[in-house]
Amino acid sequence: MALNDEWLALTPETALEPELAICDPHHHFWDGRFDRIAPRYLLDEFLEDIRGGHNVVSTVFVECHSMFRAHGPEEFKPVGETEFVTGIAAMSASGSYGSARVAAGIVGWADLARGQAVAPVLEAHIAAAGGRLRGIRHSAAWDASDQIPRSLAHPAQGLYLDAKFRQGFAELARCGLSFEGWLYHPQIAELTDLARAFPDTTIVLDHFGGPLGIGPYAGRRAEIMEQWRDDIAALARCPNVVAKLGGINMPINGFDWQSRPRPPSSEELAEATAPYFAHCLEHFGVERCMFESNFPVDKVSCSYTVLWNVFKRIAAPFSDDDKAKLFHDTASRVYRLEEAD
Repeated sequence: MALNDEWLALTPETALEPELAICDPHHHFWDGRFDRIAPRYLLDEFLEDIRGGHNVVSTVFVECHSMFRAHGPEEFKPVGETEFVTGIAAMSASGSYGSARVAAGIVGWADLARGQAVAPVLEAHIAAAGGRLRGIRHSAAWDASDQIPRSLAHPAQGLYLDAKFRQGFAELARCGLSFEGWLYHPQIAELTDLARAFPDTTIVLDHFGGPLGIGPYAGRRAEIMEQWRDDIAALARCPNVVAKLGGINMPINGFDWQSRPRPPSSEELAEATAPYFAHCLEHFGVERCMFESNFPVDKVSCSYTVLWNVFKRIAAPFSDDDKAKLFHDTASRVYRLEEAD
């Protein structure tokens, strides 16, 4: 149970366009995260969220430093997370928990800053995933301000520009894996540099590139948006980069939804965040954009049903073919879910 369930219930909504097929390409599983709005988020909790009326047919799990091995070599401990999620995926694949293929694709974590020495770790992830491993995320989310939370991976400043990191990054192509980029908006240019250096590796931009709105960035949305627009446009010129549209309702984004007496409606959320969606859709196009839930992280601000209603409001002007790409087809193609067990 989420700590804000009663609060979320104050803004009930019925799912819009309930027949539209959805691949949710970004969610997490964990237990014992008492600093989060959902300290326990496993298969039961996720299934409860997706039963709100939207047609979720498949999903992709993205690493969150959960269930690492307690013993063994340090570099192999993250393989425990892939083992853990593979078990959940197998439960879902049995059909005993509904028709949605939960964790049909898995994005794990490995320390690419180890350089070429990361290769056996990648191979261990692949072996543990039962054919479901699709990529690796190594977050670079860093800021000089101590008011901005650092990634759980504890990245150094300028991680994506580091030569040793890039040696590890080069191993992804050899293993047929994509890369997931999570960073803050001042770092987008670093991801662009990385994408240009490795044009044959698919790179997925998470959460609009992390536009910050707290700490030293509070009250500067218009100024930040101007630079963000330029940086996103430059990144989109890299054909190997695709964008996840979501993860914009976290406290770090500065909208402060979680402090309101009642949760925002999908109309309010869509109106406030529409410029981010519009800009990414303009520059990446529907072939390289996919909506994402980022649950349960975004659950601090809204329910799963409300969140996907936001996306459906944003996509209302689009054709049925374009909607299919945004809600399902782009994610299914990028994460090769047709090949998943």
